[in-house]
Parts: sequence; structure tokens; C-alpha cells
Amino acid sequence: MTNSEFSSNKGPTTLAGASAFPQAIPSEPSSDGKRILVAAPRGYCAGVDRAVDAVEKALELYGAPVYVRKEIVHNKFVVETLTKRGAIFVEETDEVPEGERVVFSAHGVSPAVHQEAANRQLQTIDATCPLVTKVHKQAVRFADNDFDMLLIGHDGHEEVEGTQGHAPDRIQIVNGPEDVDKVEVRDPDRVAWISQTTLSVDETMEVVHLLRERFPNLVDPPSDNICYATQNRQVAVKKMAPLSDVVITVGSANSSNSVRLMEVALDAGAGASYRVDNADELQPEWFEGATTIGVTSGASVPEILVRDVVDALKVHGYTEVVPVTTVEENVQFTLPKNLRADLKEIGVEPDRPRRERVAGGNGQVSNARGTGNIIK
Repeated sequence: MTNSEFSSNKGPTTLAGASAFPQAIPSEPSSDGKRILVAAPRGYCAGVDRAVDAVEKALELYGAPVYVRKEIVHNKFVVETLTKRGAIFVEETDEVPEGERVVFSAHGVSPAVHQEAANRQLQTIDATCPLVTKVHKQAVRFADNDFDMLLIGHDGHEEVEGTQGHAPDRIQIVNGPEDVDKVEVRDPDRVAWISQTTLSVDETMEVVHLLRERFPNLVDPPSDNICYATQNRQVAVKKMAPLSDVVITVGSANSSNSVRLMEVALDAGAGASYRVDNADELQPEWFEGATTIGVTSGASVPEILVRDVVDALKVHGYTEVVPVTTVEENVQFTLPKNLRADLKEIGVEPDRPRRERVAGGNGQVSNARGTGNIIK
């Protein structure tokens, strides 16, 4: 495919790009004080944007079908949209015909999955979020130094399975406080913890506190495992929730970070908290007597779904839209290396400059255009 063919082959809209850095939502004064608080940041994180972009560009470059192992991200709308464009989602690599192309999801995979793909001569595009890859590398380093690791996360979640697969003999999964007393290790002085990147920050640190009571010399990971986007979205919801009669989180039921946002909102003081996949799931009785509605979305949710929810609320008189901003994100990750190389070969330079996220002083996170607190 040539550069001109690639450009002309693009559809009218893409799921990637705009959702990562949403524009302001139009607002009109409300005569009766009804308003919508919209959390910022919300929606797509850099890892999700990269993964979705990888599938879209693979479809444009190579043509359909492009196979994807597991859901590329945990969002029903994204998966259904990509399926219509020619992506075929499978559970395991043995469902992919030999020699075909397969994309690994943002949640990451184990070395065993990479080997299975190689055995079947599959052409792989690894869309694992770089922040998940960082946790994989931590697990390998701890294992190489003969540590037992306690992986705080949800058993059965794709990310947890992928991380555990990097050191299966050294990692135990801790689902929550109820699992702390069940942990058995070889040496209580050589124990480290790591975590799933999309958990509630508060919930994770509660488990760490309990683990440290059992293992006083418990070693922390060298850097935060809870990703910047998960932290930032939870901080924004904590600021918005006490001001809201009702908080609506847009996100799918299998999205860990979306479910956590719904829970965080309730814990932070929202009068009520609900999760919806889209505007069609809104229930009028949720808003009876409510003046202020808070809206946020999980890190795998395209902005179009948030706009649909806001538009549905405007029909019921909530015309004033007020952003609640805690940090302005400006993080992007480059596309997977082999996909990027194939694009360059036909003269296409993906417009995805890499902007590093760096830790500043006093527990701040610099995203080049703002700062946000890391909750310890």
C-alpha cells in the first residue's frame, strides 16, 4: 500500500486521537440551577489511545481481517466498532489461522503467549500499555533477585494473568484484604508487592498496609504501579463527588477502572453513583430531585459516549456544563515498533510524538501541561 492509498483509505472518523484530549463541552445557563459537572481528566488514557490506534492503523495498512487477542480495551462500543471495520476478536492465539496477523491487547500478555504466537508463525503487534510493560519488568527483576511477589489485583483479569506469567513460580495474587492472611512465602524478609495498574489507589494502599503488618520488610515497587490516568481520574472524581447529587460513570462492566470510579464517587460523598455503557442506559428516576449531576468516564471510554450522556441530560434541563479540572494531561505513547516501521516504509509518519511523564517534587506528577497529586 502506498502513502496516498493509506490516506484515502481512512474512514471518516477514528476512535483514537481526539478522545485522549477532549475539547470543552458547550454550556448554556440554566434557569433553575440544574448543572452538569464534568470531570477532567476523563476517558482515554495514553495506553488505550495507542492500542486502539494500533488496531485502526493495522486495518488501514494491512486490510481486514486483523485478529486481536482478547478485547483490545475493555469497552463494548470500541470492540463493536472495530469489529465492524474488520477486526476479529479471539480469546486465544490458537484461534488465529497460522501465519496471520494478531494484535495483543493493551492489558499485556505472558511470555507463554508470545511463544505460542511464534510457534504458529503469527505476525504480532504488541499493543501492551507501556505502563503495564513496566510492571512486567519489575516482576522479572524481583524474580531474578529471588523475591516472592504479592500481586494485588483481580484474579482472572487479563492484565493480572499477563503479569503473573512473567514469573509464575514467584507471584501470588492478592485480590483484596480478605486474601492477606492466606499468603504464604518462603522468606518473610524477601517479599515485594506489585499491582494491577487500574485499581483504586485507596484500595491498593489498604491492602499494602495490611501486608506490611504481616511482612514488615515488604519491598515496594521502584515506581508507582497504579497508572497516572487511573490516579488522575480518581482524584478528579473525589473533587467532583461531594458537589454532586448523582455521579454517572461512563464505562463497561468489565472495565476495572470504570467500576472503581463509580465506587470512588460514592465513597467521596456523591448522593448516588451509577455506571452506564452509554446514554441509553440512563434511568430518569436516578435524577429525580437532583440539581447537580457529575459525569466522568473510565480510561477505555471514547469521548463520544460522554457527549451522548451530556446531551441526554441536557434534554432534561441540565444545560449548564462546568468542568472540574484537577490536572491537564499531555501524555502520548508511540505506536508498536514493527507497526511504526511498516508505516514509515510506505512514507507515513505517525503523528504520535512521545512525551515522557516524569515525577516532580513533593509527590507531584508532571505531564508537561499540569500537575496532579499521587495518593500514597
